[in-house]
Amino acid sequence: MSGTPRLRRRAKGARPYFFDDPTSDKLLSIVMALAGEVSVLRDRLDTTLRLLEAKGVCSSADLEAFEPDAALRAERDAWREEFLARI
Repeated sequence: MSGTPRLRRRAKGARPYFFDDPTSDKLLSIVMALAGEVSVLRDRLDTTLRLLEAKGVCSSADLEAFEPDAALRAERDAWREEFLARI
């Protein structure tokens, strides 16, 4: 057999429940999904910074010292507002 094995798109069996209130279970699922995303983003950011440092493009100190100008702050604020409106 060659190549990558095919993974199931959905888990077998019923969804596990941890609390009596299904809303609490749903909230737990959301928090765990977000925690997974934060973990992946942190690893990717760490990799990016290490590559930039290794290539002499910028350092951790450069990142810490960065001050966004008014245009960038406005762009970030607009993105954040749109993001919050979606969730």
